[in-house]
Amino acid sequence: MLVYLHGFNSSAQSTKARLMGDYLARSGMSHRYACPSLPHRPAEAIAMAETAMAGRPGSEVCFLGSSLGGFYATHLAEKHNARAVLINPAIDPHIGLRAYLGPQSNLYTGEKYQLTETHLQEWEALRVARVTPENFLLLVETGDEVLDYRQALNFYAGARQVVIEGGDHSLQSFPRHIAAMLEFAGIHGT
Repeated sequence: MLVYLHGFNSSAQSTKARLMGDYLARSGMSHRYACPSLPHRPAEAIAMAETAMAGRPGSEVCFLGSSLGGFYATHLAEKHNARAVLINPAIDPHIGLRAYLGPQSNLYTGEKYQLTETHLQEWEALRVARVTPENFLLLVETGDEVLDYRQALNFYAGARQVVIEGGDHSLQSFPRHIAAMLEFAGIHGT
């Protein structure tokens, strides 16, 4: 099972989520993909992601997380001893998103809400001190305009890492890596 976790103010309708879903559908593997639209509250997002695991043990799940979704995927992979593919992941959203406190609007759904200190506290509580490197595949582009890719390289030291020159926070090269992501996830057809 591959569980896609989208980023901050994104949704299950994001480009990467749709590309992966379409690829798996064409391959007859839609039943091995879950992509919940995560709530803005961190604790609720984690609960929804765990529901998407459909009662499977961590050994049968791989999380695919982009940006803030990569942060969530890291937490969940460590908690459930699962694998995770991370795309330009957030390392410390409780620090990085502090500048965005106040009114927010989801880019896809239009949902309006307030980003508060409670969000920051919940993210800080979810942060893991260190990761199990063999459980992670990290994909970053050096042109990420939102997060410093070098922080991810340091935090996930020892993990399999793919560093692409240029690009941006969206991981422009995403389609080129789908097969490698699915291989890491252990998804090889029906």
